[in-house]
Amino acid sequence: MRKLALSDNILMQVEKPARYIGNEVNSVVKDKKKISLRFAMCFPDVYEIGMSHLGIQILYSMLNDWDDVWCERVYSPWVDLDAIMRKESIPLFGLESQEPIRDMDFLGITIQYEMCYTNILQVLELSQIPLLAKDRSGDMPIVIGGGPCTYNPEPIAEFFDLFYIGEGETQYRPLFDWYLENKRGGGTRADFLRGAAKIPGIYVPQFYEELYNEDGTIQGRKKLYDDIPDVILKEIAADVTDIPYPMKPVVPFIKVTQDRVVLEIQRGCIRGCRFCQAGQLYRPVRERNVDRLKEYAVEMLKNTGHEEISLSSLSSSDYSRLDELLDFLIEECGQRRTNISLPSLRIDSFSLDVMSKVQDVKKSSLTFAPEAGSQRLRDVINKGLTEEVILKGATLAFEGGWTRVKLYFMLGLPTETEEDILGIGDLSNKIAAAFFEAVPKDRRVNGKVQIVTSTSFFIPKPFTPFQWAPMCTKEEFLDKAHLTKKGIMSQLNQKSIKYNWHEADVSVLEGVLARGDRRVAGVVMKAYEKGCMFDSWSEYFHNDLWLESFEECGLDIGFYTTRQRADDEIFPWDFLDCGVTREFLLREWKKAKAETVSPNCKQQCQGCGANRFECGICWKFGENIKK
Repeated sequence: MRKLALSDNILMQVEKPARYIGNEVNSVVKDKKKISLRFAMCFPDVYEIGMSHLGIQILYSMLNDWDDVWCERVYSPWVDLDAIMRKESIPLFGLESQEPIRDMDFLGITIQYEMCYTNILQVLELSQIPLLAKDRSGDMPIVIGGGPCTYNPEPIAEFFDLFYIGEGETQYRPLFDWYLENKRGGGTRADFLRGAAKIPGIYVPQFYEELYNEDGTIQGRKKLYDDIPDVILKEIAADVTDIPYPMKPVVPFIKVTQDRVVLEIQRGCIRGCRFCQAGQLYRPVRERNVDRLKEYAVEMLKNTGHEEISLSSLSSSDYSRLDELLDFLIEECGQRRTNISLPSLRIDSFSLDVMSKVQDVKKSSLTFAPEAGSQRLRDVINKGLTEEVILKGATLAFEGGWTRVKLYFMLGLPTETEEDILGIGDLSNKIAAAFFEAVPKDRRVNGKVQIVTSTSFFIPKPFTPFQWAPMCTKEEFLDKAHLTKKGIMSQLNQKSIKYNWHEADVSVLEGVLARGDRRVAGVVMKAYEKGCMFDSWSEYFHNDLWLESFEECGLDIGFYTTRQRADDEIFPWDFLDCGVTREFLLREWKKAKAETVSPNCKQQCQGCGANRFECGICWKFGENIKK
């Protein structure tokens, strides 16, 4: 019988002990005598967040389908258990076996957002693994990072043995085969890393050095071996229909952030919003077969007992068989009394027909993302929405019976003016007015509409046209938020509008970590040593400790955030190839400054470079661009 890593006495002391006992529905336990390789899959945040991540469920299912591999899960212990584990010297453990991570072959960490960087160090330290890759002995797990933040891994490069760049379905088997071959042959840790560096999509940071100019910018990169690549091209699953998918997702004992079946209908996005990193990283758009999705939906609902199913993609409205899939799900979910969630619907694609289909199952608030308050600024960011289209979409929603609308905007976008900021309140007011115009008094639920307007602060990200853009200071961000609030308070329908904004301190730090170089690793380490963890949780974010860490490391925050970058500056991530070319991104940056809109991928190819993969939309619509 499996023995728990934590005693009953300890479990009684911590909040939500179910986070740490494993044995959930559909979790996988294997006979250690029959496997060759053990892999700990980590999400460096609390259990409820990590259990909601589809990527881990996909890889967990795929790896455990291999007879010789056992993949377990591990999450960041919450602050209460963290303190106990340090005091009692309890090593961090996998949920399935309840055995130390330290004894496994691999520790894989998915890195979804920059504010989890100190939690990566927490996981390593509690696992009793040296924080720096160069200090690890041959009997320690290989620490590998994956996820969107690996597209600029330099601020955390010193903590990882490997990074997997791209989609995880393609190269884990070759990587594991090489690991087992090297182990059978008596090879060292260094031998394994040397061979792994030659596998497509694998980046071994200790084999490369950053070279700097006197002004602190990057002069170039030096590789230590001639037979490793100069540029690492991302891995991509060309046919997303036939890749592994979790038919039996792990079902938690406690409520998590996204407690539902998730159906990934496509990868990528055709839209080309210039601020959006995901829209560039996951090109080209690849759709899953609709008949396969129907099979997946039925099977996953049967195997989990979940009462809600969500369609996952960057822009669900652009899935070509959405109507057919919805018709099927409406009938299937109606019989099961299951709710349907439709995130990522674009307001210009939202139809009364689609709304009427889902409202019979569940009617909740609708989320629209105009992103900017004026048409000029929406053209700058290539949002592709006009005020007329926004108001028409909102009116259709109100006619369909919705009375609560969430609006998302960004402050601090390139070229932003006071007029653009005040436009947020003006547009919110017009949407509220559309409700009163569209819905007669006798049909108004509770007599009113609620508009929840939220603003986040713009953070330039690698591999976007705005990677060249300067970022605002904390003070500038707060001034913009106050101006937005003032604009909303001046509106006729202000009582129908609620305004929320993000924390400026966190945004500035995220901006540094997003575009930082390898020198930033010292700041991350020092901040962690001062006690920083769970930085994405406002109650545990300590900006003063981060500021102290930057000062002690001699690094200027403004160098990474507010500084203007030259067109030809070498970026820390330029040795990676995400599929879109630097030339395309620079062309889009210049079009942004000229307030010029680029058509989406279905309307006209913009020559981003993703057609080299010869799949998805580039293959279907791109006969004229395959040159």
